Amino acid sequence: MPSLSAAASAAPAPLTAATRLSLSLIAGGAVANIYYNQPLLAVLAQEFGASASSLVPTATLAGYGLGILGLVPMGDRYPRRSLIVGQLLALAAALLAAAAAPGLAALVAASFLIGVLSTAAQQAVPFAAELAPDAVRGRMVGQVMTGLLLGILLARTLSGFVGGWFGWRAMFAAAAGLSVALALLAGLTLPRTPAATRMSYGRLMASVLDLARSEPDLRRAALTQALLFAAFNAFWTSLALFVEGPPFGLTPAGAGLFGLIGAAGALCAPLAGRFADTRSPRPVVIAGAALTLLAFGVFGLFGGRSLAGIAAGVLLIDIGINAALIANQTRVYALAAGARGRINTVFFTAIFVGGALGASAGTRAFATGGWPLLCLVGGAFAGAALLVPLIEGRPRS
Repeated sequence: MPSLSAAASAAPAPLTAATRLSLSLIAGGAVANIYYNQPLLAVLAQEFGASASSLVPTATLAGYGLGILGLVPMGDRYPRRSLIVGQLLALAAALLAAAAAPGLAALVAASFLIGVLSTAAQQAVPFAAELAPDAVRGRMVGQVMTGLLLGILLARTLSGFVGGWFGWRAMFAAAAGLSVALALLAGLTLPRTPAATRMSYGRLMASVLDLARSEPDLRRAALTQALLFAAFNAFWTSLALFVEGPPFGLTPAGAGLFGLIGAAGALCAPLAGRFADTRSPRPVVIAGAALTLLAFGVFGLFGGRSLAGIAAGVLLIDIGINAALIANQTRVYALAAGARGRINTVFFTAIFVGGALGASAGTRAFATGGWPLLCLVGGAFAGAALLVPLIEGRPRS
C-alpha cells in the first residue's frame, strides 16, 4: 500500500519492558469489562428476569465485535496512544451508566457500549506488534496477550467476589474507576508513534475488506479462532448458571474462582509465541484446537457431577484457546506491517462474532437441554475449529 511508505521510513519506538507492562495492564484491564457480567448472570436474572442472562452478555460481546470493526482500524490512521486514552475515558462513562441502570433495557444498552469501548484492548495488542522486532514478535505479542488473557479470566473471579459481597452495581462502578486509572497510565507511559497511513475513514474501512479478500491465511486464522471462541463463550456464559444450581449450589464468588484455574492457561501465551517464532504457528493452532475439544469431552464425562472435572476442563480449554490465539496472531501480524490495525479488525471481528454466537448458543443449549447439550454444542464448535488447520495442510514453502 503506497500510503504506508511514510510510516515505513519512521523508526518505531522501542518496545521496552516498561511499555510491555503498561500495554499488558491496559489490554487486560480493558478487555475484563466484557466479562464482568458473567458470574453475575444469575443475580441479574433475579432482578431483571431470565432474559437478562442471555441479553446482557450477548450485547456486550456484540458491541465488542462492532467496536473492533469500527474503531480498531483507526489505530493505523491516528496515534494509538491517543485512541487508547480516549476510549478508556469513554468506557468509564459507559460503566457508570451500567451501574446506575434502572431497568433491563438501559443495562443492555450500556453493556453494548461497554463492549464497543473495551476495544481499547485491541489497540494495545497491535501496538505491541508494531513496536516489536520481527524475530521476537510472537514472544512479545504473547507477553502482552498474557495480560489480556489474565484480564479475561481474572475478571470473572473479581466480579464474583465484588458482586457477591457488594452487589453487581458496585462491580460496574469499581470498573469505571479502574478505567480512569488505566487512561492515566496510558497517557503517562506509552510512546508517541506516527500514523501508518493517511487514508480517509471510508478508504480505511474499504481496505479492511480488501485485506480479508486478498489474504487467505488471514481468513483461515480468523475462522479457526472464531469457532474456538464460540466454544469458549458457550461454556463460560453458562458455567455460573450451572454451578450455582443443584447439585453444586455455589455462590457467585465460588463460580468466579474457576477464573483462577483458567489463569494458569494464560501463562502459556509467551511459550506459544516463542514456538510460533522459531518453528511454525500451524502445529500450535492444531494442538490448541485439540485441547479445546478434549476439554468438552472432560466436561461431558465428568463435569456434570464433579467440580474437579469442571476444573480440569477449564484448564484444558484455556490453555488450548490461548495457545491457538497467540499462534494465529503471530501468523497474521506478519502479513502487512503497516496494516496491523486493519488485520486485527478482520481477525477479531470474526472472533467476537463467533463469541457472540457462542454465548447465545450456549445459553440456549443450557436452557433447552442442560449441561449435556451445552457440552455437545461447545464440542461441535471446537471440532469444526480443529478441521480448519487440518484441511489446510502444510503451508507451502
